[in-house]
Amino acid sequence: MAPEAHPAPRPSALSLGGMVSSSHPAASFAGARVLAQGGNAIDATLAMAALTWLVLPGQCGIGGDAFAVVREPDGRVWTIGGSGFGPDGGTTQFYRDQGLSTIPLYGALGVTVPGAPAALAALHAHGASRGLPELWEPAARIAETGLACSAKTAADVREALTAIRQDPGLAAVYAPDGQTARVADRIAQPDLARTIRRLAHDPADFYTGEIAERAVTMLSAAGAPFSGDEWVAGATATPEAAITGGYAGATIHQTPLPTPGWMVLQQAALCDGVVGAEPWLGAGAIDRMARAARLAFQDRLERCGSDNTGWRDVLDPNRIAQQRRDLASMAEDRLVFSVRTGDTTCTAAVDADGRAVSFIHSLGFTFGATLTVPGTGVVLGNRLGRGAYLIPGHPNEVAPRRKPLNTLNAWIATGARGELLALGSIPGGDGQVQWNMQLLSHLFDHGLEPAAAVAAPRFTVFPGSDAEVIDRPAELRVEDRIGEQIRERLCASGHRIVVQTAYGAGGSAQVICRDERGVLRGAADPRQEGVAIGVD
Repeated sequence: MAPEAHPAPRPSALSLGGMVSSSHPAASFAGARVLAQGGNAIDATLAMAALTWLVLPGQCGIGGDAFAVVREPDGRVWTIGGSGFGPDGGTTQFYRDQGLSTIPLYGALGVTVPGAPAALAALHAHGASRGLPELWEPAARIAETGLACSAKTAADVREALTAIRQDPGLAAVYAPDGQTARVADRIAQPDLARTIRRLAHDPADFYTGEIAERAVTMLSAAGAPFSGDEWVAGATATPEAAITGGYAGATIHQTPLPTPGWMVLQQAALCDGVVGAEPWLGAGAIDRMARAARLAFQDRLERCGSDNTGWRDVLDPNRIAQQRRDLASMAEDRLVFSVRTGDTTCTAAVDADGRAVSFIHSLGFTFGATLTVPGTGVVLGNRLGRGAYLIPGHPNEVAPRRKPLNTLNAWIATGARGELLALGSIPGGDGQVQWNMQLLSHLFDHGLEPAAAVAAPRFTVFPGSDAEVIDRPAELRVEDRIGEQIRERLCASGHRIVVQTAYGAGGSAQVICRDERGVLRGAADPRQEGVAIGVD
């Protein structure tokens, strides 16, 4: 028996023109304003990215990573990936010599070269119709004058308060004079305002100019073995083809390595034609998706690095066919690995020409490495601590000029003639690849409206494969809106169930769909403060 559908907190937004969606109203408004003024979906994405640095500062920033999937009006799909290398001196032996078994998540040792500035510059160069100074000036003005602290930011500050107080740059903004930032407090960031304006005129300054010099000097002084050459090597991002798979008749375009986009495609291949035959969020559907997710995490841990071809072997049709047989007989092996949520945010944008951008960016965990580059307002991410292993010979062993694993991924779905069907993404660490699969099922197996899809009860295989904890017992975490009878059947199928609150799984999904009439429908996840806005 399937659970009753929980009523969506709000209906899907509708539009015959363009649409944007994000996790904060101010960011969505920034994107909608750009579309209303004649900008395209890439322009709107760039404007929203800069606003989210301010309204969701614990989730994303200039010092983090960023990825996008873009569909052009003629049907072409391409991607941009922005993530950087760890330090040139960052070998397994370097960390082992310091008595470490994992790379620290916080502080200088957890930092990689940020990829977001390079990704955004490349996104702008390959399709924007407005200059970066025009698109980013509204964010710079808000950073300069200040904006009201949101509930999400206040919660993030409380979560990371001890570390925030240890970093002068963070403390000056979020804990001035020993006072913790509260909802509606005005938060101004003049250093960040200057940095935004500087990068709008010359994004390369982040990697080869004064900002890079300050960052490398600070990180080296704190013990991270950066040479500075890694920053120069990270200064450019190049468009790449998306990786693709199928689900329920749609083509799914995903972000390539170092993202786990292939994991969504693997789960889609393992679930296609099976989950859709089950009742929506019934025990059979949840069981199949959960066990497909476990196989994907197992394959990532065993064979798939951030820069190897193991993912291609995983998606081999013969191997997928064998795994489908194993799932049907419940014969899959279970390894022990770990999943943690993360702090990330995403946006979606479609313009009147049919150009679409699914975008996601992150600092890793809340406020990343909780470390700022002096005088810039830039908070650095902790992707090295999160995604690189100190396991000799492992596909994700830390190594100079090897990017660590990333949890970010975004997708666009197209139809048989290349027409746009839907786009979206969802934050949440290793929850992302699972929850994106659930979104695809809601949309294409069951025809849910975007608002119902993003609000639907969520379930999460725990653990996944974060570097610092790969020895936790297996759980299937389910929001309590998945009914007791369903949970009992899942227990009988061998899952160890952990019940979460009604919207407690995490994540803040954004989805926009386009129907055969060209009508756009979009929604932001009720788990945060976001909103979708249509522009006609």
